[in-house]
Amino acid sequence: MDAASVFSVVACAVFVGGLLVAEHRDAGVARVVCKLGASSAFVAFALSLGAASTSYGAFVLAALLLSWAGDALLLSSAERVFLGGLVAFLLAHASYTVAFWVNRPPAFVFPLALLCFGAVGLLTVRWLWPHLGAGDRLPVVAYVAVIVVMCAAATDYSRSVGSLAPAVGAVCFMASDVSVARDRFVARSVANRLWGLPLYFFAQLLLAWTVTLAG
Repeated sequence: MDAASVFSVVACAVFVGGLLVAEHRDAGVARVVCKLGASSAFVAFALSLGAASTSYGAFVLAALLLSWAGDALLLSSAERVFLGGLVAFLLAHASYTVAFWVNRPPAFVFPLALLCFGAVGLLTVRWLWPHLGAGDRLPVVAYVAVIVVMCAAATDYSRSVGSLAPAVGAVCFMASDVSVARDRFVARSVANRLWGLPLYFFAQLLLAWTVTLAG
């Protein structure tokens, strides 16, 4: 990695540290600055690695930009704004999926991974279902379905490029979404964000790094 890439990673880590402090202290302005700063840093990281120069990288960059928009929208607790954030992240997962398939169509690992992640998705929906309002159920089910496909596609892509990075990034992203869901629908607590946010930003940086694997 060059100096710009290292700077982007360090900046993301610093902003995430500030974000965790802001969440703990319930500091609204600092929370906005640090969260959008960290999100901007993972976009900058992908750009510094040449994401815009390949078709794979372009879809990863689109996913990161959609995630940036989702992060901005999820700063609000309003229901409609939250659903907008959900849509932004759903589209981000769809863009990641297209990236994994753009040069390498799904192979034999994909259906096996889809079964495994599908089971996890079903358990997650079952856990959340009693806590979801009528207007939340369809968007949440759609979101879970899309991230399940993304994780399966990432696992298959990991096999094809010989690196665990895509699969690990996707699984970490999925796990971080559990913290968001728990905080939103089950039990609101700063503890959800203290473990979920670092995992989320690590996932985005790792997925951004996968542009270096694209041929």
